[in-house]
Amino acid sequence: MKRTAVNRIQRIADQIQRDLAEMIQRELRNPQLGLVTLTDVQLTPDYAHAKVYFSVIGAEPQTAQQILSEKAGYLHSLLYKRLQIHTVPTLHFVFDPTTEKAAEIDGLIRQALSHQAKDD
Repeated sequence: MKRTAVNRIQRIADQIQRDLAEMIQRELRNPQLGLVTLTDVQLTPDYAHAKVYFSVIGAEPQTAQQILSEKAGYLHSLLYKRLQIHTVPTLHFVFDPTTEKAAEIDGLIRQALSHQAKDD
C-alpha cells in the first residue's frame, strides 16, 4: 500500500476518533455509560469497518461496550453528516484494557516501593 494511502487512512481514523469522542459526550446521555475515552481507531483500507478502542471509568466495560454497540448505528448516521468521505465505516467498539493494566502495574510498583521504604 502506498504511503499516501496509509497517511490518508490514518488522518480519517484520527478525524473519526475526534468526532466520535465529541458525539459520545454530547449525544449519548446514559448514566450507565460512565466516562468513555476513545484510545484508538483502526480503519480498514476500504473504509468499510472501523474498530473503535475505548476505556471507561465509572462503569463496567461490558455494559459500556453494549451501550456503545447498540448506539453504533446512530453514531454512524451522525458521522455520515460530518465526514466528507464516500464510505463511512461501520463502527465496532472494543474495550481497551491498557489503562486498567497500567493502573494495576502502577499500584504494584507503589506497593513494592512502600514495602522497600519500610524495610530501610
